[in-house]
Amino acid sequence: MKLDGVHHVSSITGDAPRNVDFYTRVLGMRLVKKTVNQDDPSVYHLFYGDEQGSPGFDMTFFEYRGARPGRAGDGMVHTVAFRVPSAQSLDFWASRIGAEGIAVERSAAALRFDDPEGLTLELVVEDVPDAPLPADFGDVPTEHAITGFAGVRAYASRPDRSAGLLTGPLAFEDRGDGVFESRGDERGGWIAYEQPPLEPGIPGAGTVHHVAWSMPLGAEEAWQQRVAAAGARATEVIDRFYFRSVYFREPSGVLFELATRGPGFTADEELSELGKRVALPPFLEPYRERIEASLTPLDPVEST
Repeated sequence: MKLDGVHHVSSITGDAPRNVDFYTRVLGMRLVKKTVNQDDPSVYHLFYGDEQGSPGFDMTFFEYRGARPGRAGDGMVHTVAFRVPSAQSLDFWASRIGAEGIAVERSAAALRFDDPEGLTLELVVEDVPDAPLPADFGDVPTEHAITGFAGVRAYASRPDRSAGLLTGPLAFEDRGDGVFESRGDERGGWIAYEQPPLEPGIPGAGTVHHVAWSMPLGAEEAWQQRVAAAGARATEVIDRFYFRSVYFREPSGVLFELATRGPGFTADEELSELGKRVALPPFLEPYRERIEASLTPLDPVEST
């Protein structure tokens, strides 16, 4: 029983309109679900990804309007890495991101930059068997489109404390140098632990809330029992309507979620309509008028 890499990464924004503009217009991701935080329905939960809204490429944001800038510290993810097809793609993205006035850091196989609120993003070229999930939206050429998650980088002062849980019950492979890979039958992804800065972390805009790892629909109870038996303080299975989830903190402090690949975002919308309206799970639908009144107005997002 193995996990299939990263399912989604959820972060915090204080400015939904700017966030939508950057991830759709600049990075060419499709807004595949415009919904709310089910634990606090006054807060947007925005999902970006490929045309299908596939697990393995769902970059998500909770909007806490006007949230102060955060800072990643010990026990927090500080960088989200996406795959791109080639070194030529890195050239393309270096030019495109630079044209936005954003500083870029380039190496032979990676490009790093910050989003408008300071969240560090990394584009990497990896030789993996995973089917690409191209973000075919806007004016980004298909041959250079972002194709899904590679992994995440987190700060940890004692990454050895996490190794037992990761390589044991979670069945990650220890690749050395603080890098652990989750690779199942369909996809793979990694988490890399790095020494933290001296300053403590501050949750806020531009920080990652949690990273979710992918499991098959129907396996959620078995995974919950497996994690709980290992001593992690796992939640019960929570039905998020679009997927089912189990949450826990791994020993370094990073909040993990295990999320199912389904039912998916077309559970309540046609594929062509994804992201156009506020979608609510059935238990929140009776409160739609009140919920929508609390959300930041967003202009329609159209592909060019």
